[in-house]
Amino acid sequence: MIANGSRVSIEYTLTLDDGSTADTNVGGDPLVYTQGEGEILEALEEALAGLAVNDEKQVRLSAEEGYGAVDPEAFARVEPDAIPDDARHVGAMLVAQDLEGERRAVRVVEVGAEEIVVDFNHPLAGQALNFSVRILGVE
Repeated sequence: MIANGSRVSIEYTLTLDDGSTADTNVGGDPLVYTQGEGEILEALEEALAGLAVNDEKQVRLSAEEGYGAVDPEAFARVEPDAIPDDARHVGAMLVAQDLEGERRAVRVVEVGAEEIVVDFNHPLAGQALNFSVRILGVE
């Protein structure tokens, strides 16, 4: 059974409320994590505690339990020269360094002649997360 310190292998599919699949590892390598180490979302980890090999579980996390609400302070206006030419379109994903020196994914959300607006929120911020999980291994 999954307990703190267990090395756990899972197969999962993550869907959003609109029915779209945001991520899956079905048919690929399992996700391996250590229970209690904060390597996956805390609320998902809690929901999987006590399960055993071959157990399956559907887990719904609110936006707050997942990647949080959209933070209006996490948008930045930058000069077009700060964005590569091929990424100057809405939806482009880039990697930027934040003020603490951490690398973060950013998304272009608005393109104008004088400025471009980028979003530093996690791409799944503000979304409820629906996981379908199967336990493949517990050590």
